[in-house]
Amino acid sequence: MRFKAKFHKNPKSFKDNFSAQSAAYAAYRPGYPENLFQYLAGECREHKLAWDAGTGNGQSAKQLALHFDQVYATDASSAQILNAEPLANITYAVANEQAPALKRRSVNLITVAQALHWFDIEVFYAEAERVLKKHGLLACWSYKLFRINAGIDREIERIYTEILGRYWDPERRLVDTGYRTLSFPFRELRAPSFEMKAFWNFDKMMGFLGSWSAVANYKKREGHDPIPENIERLKAAWGKLDETKEVTWTLSMRAGRVF
Repeated sequence: MRFKAKFHKNPKSFKDNFSAQSAAYAAYRPGYPENLFQYLAGECREHKLAWDAGTGNGQSAKQLALHFDQVYATDASSAQILNAEPLANITYAVANEQAPALKRRSVNLITVAQALHWFDIEVFYAEAERVLKKHGLLACWSYKLFRINAGIDREIERIYTEILGRYWDPERRLVDTGYRTLSFPFRELRAPSFEMKAFWNFDKMMGFLGSWSAVANYKKREGHDPIPENIERLKAAWGKLDETKEVTWTLSMRAGRVF
């Protein structure tokens, strides 16, 4: 299958916390649940075109491609786009909050997965109003910390708050509140609750921690990686390192229509 990617002029300045670790991001980020996309498709009157804004390595785009004729997937990081999985009905492009290639009133669904907090919100909302068809749907979701068990969760919370606390970008606070503090000028739906699940061994968890944007910020400022320095405490909390454990994230969603 032919990989379609468009590289426009550099999008406006953005916080690039993921290009340097785009391969790790692609390897360790969990997949979103299929029932989420079934729900979104069920809320759409047509299934011709979906735009996945802030697609990263295309996690959502490839699942949208199962439900929509065409998917347009954008990300401000060209490195992320190059790590995306090619599919025949996905077009990837390097862009941020806007999609100038999309025609007015042409899109049935816009999704933003764990990326809305990086956008210029007002610019993005205006673009959503421009490209969504009447009754079109915008769905934005985020997730905070994963949960495994009480002992591991305590160690992860300690790293997240005490060690990395001041290395998270200010936008991360929007994730911590589940986007509830953001304006949302659409006719909002009462979306059901969704969870992501994965099954990890210890190495998989360590890889995921290494993909955090705050870890990238820490390494830039301090010159070393904070995760290996905490490995003994994490090992003690985990137990048998080759043992596989269930990992859960709760998704927080804002979804609404234009009329």
